Amino acid sequence: MQGLHLIADLYRCDCDPAVLLDRNVLESRCVDFCKDAGLTPLGAYFYQFCYDDGDPAGVTGTVVLAESHVAIHTWPETRAVTLDVYVCNFSRDNSDRARHVYAQLQQLLKPEEVIEKDIIRGELPESA
Repeated sequence: MQGLHLIADLYRCDCDPAVLLDRNVLESRCVDFCKDAGLTPLGAYFYQFCYDDGDPAGVTGTVVLAESHVAIHTWPETRAVTLDVYVCNFSRDNSDRARHVYAQLQQLLKPEEVIEKDIIRGELPESA
């Protein structure tokens, strides 16, 4: 079950506002980046939040992968995004593929500040 989990909080994203506001734009880009990296999308669910007047607000979405998932959540009013890219490395090492998706999303979002963590999942503790 060993895998790589890339987690980031992105601030002051200087991308096209549609990327943060339009679920169709964000979903298609996330799915395309996964395919381009050689990962296997099994499905995607993206939800469009709206203000009371019907104007689009943020987007939350997940691409379910044969290798695990990509999850993204946007806050256009503060130009912030949270991002998770997780791949398991059971039958092959997908770490480079995960890093490719992660880098593509950061290039798309153009954050001024990034707080990130790389977590290796499934490592046994030394006492085991």
